[in-house]
Amino acid sequence: MKKMNLPNKLTVFRIILIVPFVLLLLGQSNDWGWFRAVFGGIMEYVDYIALAVFIIASLTDLIDGKIARKYNLVTNFGKFMDPLADKLLVCAGLIVLVELGRIPSWVVVVIISRDFIISGFRLVAADKGVVIAASYWGKFKTTFQMVMVCLMIANIPQLQLLTDIVMWIALGLTVISLIDYLVKNREVMREQK
Repeated sequence: MKKMNLPNKLTVFRIILIVPFVLLLLGQSNDWGWFRAVFGGIMEYVDYIALAVFIIASLTDLIDGKIARKYNLVTNFGKFMDPLADKLLVCAGLIVLVELGRIPSWVVVVIISRDFIISGFRLVAADKGVVIAASYWGKFKTTFQMVMVCLMIANIPQLQLLTDIVMWIALGLTVISLIDYLVKNREVMREQK
């Protein structure tokens, strides 16, 4: 068996970081005795620790892609797992933020639905031998979603207006990127005669 390269290790590391990230966010709102025993003296900083874990995980996405392209380390594992790791990280954060009451559930439904639609679309395209590249709208969407999640994790009352504005921009970009994606690639859904 081939040894896993550095970009793929970073992708796996990002997936692993989801567990402590979710536990940190949920631990303070649940009555977990072990959580209070571990973090009792620093409970007011747990959000910031979770934020640091989320930022580290997000940065591994930038780093693994750059390394893979620069050193020609692109693999099938990376092509499959890298976008999946991103979706898992963002979806995990959004779902926990719903439970914490920091984001409306309908916003998360729109964001996750877009990802499911695009994933299904990509499967159909792959079956037809068509590779669909990521668009700039999609990249902007991802950036604003990451910033939104960071602001919501930090949960700073003085930044609530900024957090709301970023959420609406992220939501708008989610819808725009979906429409752009479907319009540009509509041929994929046409039946062959």
